[in-house]
Amino acid sequence: MNDAIAIEAAGREVVITNPHKIFFPRAGHTKLDLVNYYAAAAEGALRGINARPIVLKRYVNGADEEPFFQKRAPDKHPDWVETVELRFPSGRTAREIVVRDAAQLLWIVNLGCIDLNPHPVRADDLDHPDELRVDLDPGPGVGWNDVTRVALIVKDVLDDCGLRGWPKTSGSRGIHVNVRIERRWSFDQVRRAALALAREVERRAPELATSKWWKEERHGVFLDYNQNAKDRTVASAWSVRPTTDARVSMPLDWSEVAECDPAAFTLATAPARFAERGDASAGIDDSAGSLDRLLELSKEQEAAGLGDAPWPPNYKKQRGEPPRVAPSRQKQPLITVAKAERKEDALAGLERWKARHPEAAASLQVDDVLVDAMRGRSSTWTRIRLNLRHVPEGQRPSEEERDPDYDPWRRVRAPKTRSSS
Repeated sequence: MNDAIAIEAAGREVVITNPHKIFFPRAGHTKLDLVNYYAAAAEGALRGINARPIVLKRYVNGADEEPFFQKRAPDKHPDWVETVELRFPSGRTAREIVVRDAAQLLWIVNLGCIDLNPHPVRADDLDHPDELRVDLDPGPGVGWNDVTRVALIVKDVLDDCGLRGWPKTSGSRGIHVNVRIERRWSFDQVRRAALALAREVERRAPELATSKWWKEERHGVFLDYNQNAKDRTVASAWSVRPTTDARVSMPLDWSEVAECDPAAFTLATAPARFAERGDASAGIDDSAGSLDRLLELSKEQEAAGLGDAPWPPNYKKQRGEPPRVAPSRQKQPLITVAKAERKEDALAGLERWKARHPEAAASLQVDDVLVDAMRGRSSTWTRIRLNLRHVPEGQRPSEEERDPDYDPWRRVRAPKTRSSS
């Protein structure tokens, strides 16, 4: 199967190994299909990642298998592949890949990168983001119509603040709105502006939107302000996502948002849209705006008693941050039932718990089951917790040994230098 081929891009030959390896088993798409997609949509895909350091999220065995995250550029890479050194909140540093042309893009796709995950900074200024990212994440049972309604409220808030948002489907269940900004603010200031926006959207549509960090406090569509914290990345426009149908994160015109069907945009269909209509986000680099109004709004919210909000758990405690303890730990009964390397194994453990405790399981509501994607050293793992708030006190099981009980730090596996990707 390792009948490598060479593809010409940006004046270079890029070697594609194992081109006929199946990357999307249900759709039948191969690695070469993925490469050909990115070659066809390179102009749009490069707009979202150009000159940015990028985290390599490598699906070396295809979309159905777990990826591993590789921040550091492979030791062996062509001399025409650029790198830049980043410093992370942990204090560690890494030289990451920087993509500027189609040849470099196809080279990382050959490594098994299905979606593209760039930082919101350019390689020539790693301290000042030029993009604020609005990530609309629907909770369990929330329909697409509610996601689009919240997206349009985001547009209204951005318009009121003198900013232009560029919407795209996330390629999953949500919508992303990217906002080009002048490179004048730190990561912390951009995050604070995103938090102010999230709270304003929640104020305008409290029945639809939430800015609450803790899952047990959320409802509707969550505006994930922490996607703007340093070291966070989001799949960029025109990225293929690791879904069964090889769905694409598609840039949209605002007039399309209310009626679009995210399932219509796939690896198979997106190139034709690009050829016929071009890139809906083509003007994004010419629309850099100011965060001044959003930061003024943040000060108004703080004066009204809304200070900082929780940061992700792997960040150091911030001044003014509220207690980094889930409300359920303070006032609601929460237990962990499963920790697994694979999501399906964790869900199987949940079903075994339900079989052991049928009365308690019958009382659980949809949002009482908290399925958390946890980041390990180089890959994600899954934790499942249960909020027993709806279970009568006399029927609440005690916390048991987790089944399964995966420890992501038990042994650190360094990714192999060479793979079958």
